[in-house]
Amino acid sequence: MIPEQVNTSKEHRLPRKPNKESGKGWIGTDESGKGDYFGPLVVAGVYVNHEIISKLEKHRVRDSKKISDRVILDLDYRIRCLCDYSVVVVGPEKYNLLYAKMKNLNKILAWGHARVIENILLEKECGRVISDQFGDERFIRNALMEKGRQIELIQMPRAEEDLAVACASIVARAEFLRGIERLSKECVVMLPKGASPIVEQVAKKIITQMGRGELGKFAKLHFKNTRNVLCTKQ
Repeated sequence: MIPEQVNTSKEHRLPRKPNKESGKGWIGTDESGKGDYFGPLVVAGVYVNHEIISKLEKHRVRDSKKISDRVILDLDYRIRCLCDYSVVVVGPEKYNLLYAKMKNLNKILAWGHARVIENILLEKECGRVISDQFGDERFIRNALMEKGRQIELIQMPRAEEDLAVACASIVARAEFLRGIERLSKECVVMLPKGASPIVEQVAKKIITQMGRGELGKFAKLHFKNTRNVLCTKQ
């Protein structure tokens, strides 16, 4: 599937492999960039089944947080070749508009997760979706359209232990890396990851070189880093 560019308390334990008798796979979803001041928010969904799982395990697919960026980009290519997937990329400008409207990061995440689920369901029959637990399950359920509401939705801590979610975490992270690289070229400054004081130094450079109004093209403005930057004399 083509990435969708939008620049614009029960704990569940599931096996890494589905029941062979069922013949059906499932979707894993995850996101990247929600804790990064610069760059897009990316949500990815990946469909797997027993046959695909066997192939993915040969490539040592695992949670993206345990893999270097170089390896992530390689695994991203392999996953996209093997799996049906969907990616929603919310660039900083669109993200800032959504946050101003929704006032809640979890609602934005739910919207993104719901969209990748719906996109995959257009291509694959599936009865189950697994995602990391980032908020009230009702956020995603309310954002799903009619077809999506018919599936079993499971949110659980450490969801990346499931291979479908691990795949989604890799695809989302790879797309985030490409997104922040594109934005770095656009502003001619290497945009750092994360939200440490280092990002504030770079934000000041952007304001000095491009103007205060341009910061929202590269950064998620509701982060406290923005207040720190704007309250500091340049």
